[in-house]
Amino acid sequence: MPKPVINLADIVLEPRPPMFAPSGETAERFEAKMGFIGPRIGAQKLGYNVTAVPPGKSAFPPHNHHANEEMFFILQGTGELRVGQDAYPLRVGDVIACPPGGKDTAHQIFNSGTEELRYLAVSTKLSPELVEYPNSGKFGVLAELPPGADGRPQRFMFVGRESQSLDYWEGE
Repeated sequence: MPKPVINLADIVLEPRPPMFAPSGETAERFEAKMGFIGPRIGAQKLGYNVTAVPPGKSAFPPHNHHANEEMFFILQGTGELRVGQDAYPLRVGDVIACPPGGKDTAHQIFNSGTEELRYLAVSTKLSPELVEYPNSGKFGVLAELPPGADGRPQRFMFVGRESQSLDYWEGE
């Protein structure tokens, strides 16, 4: 088992993998560096990371989870939590709860300050997960799968729109 303790100073923040990096117009609104903690300390049922967002940007678009609950703790900077049509100012020391639910629970953290916004993100890791993105009408399905023959973790991920759904019997 890995050592169950890590200091925030020892967490290296890295850019997102290329397949999850915003490009084009989205790069103007979304940017973040993340340092993943959970696997390093042996977490099994919770995910942990530190996220750093530059001024004027968000890490993710507004979204709601149907299975997983998230908690955020503001470590540095100021910002705004958007939930549905409501907005709440954020500052160092604030704790945020984002329980699972429908589109009315869609949330987003925005850096409205002049310095980097850093927060600790903690979430349950229930699988499969369904996430909706109300602004774009998209949804995402993510399922963590057993490790492959090489021992590496595997996952199934699909992002689409309900209007693009196939007929159940198509191609059978």
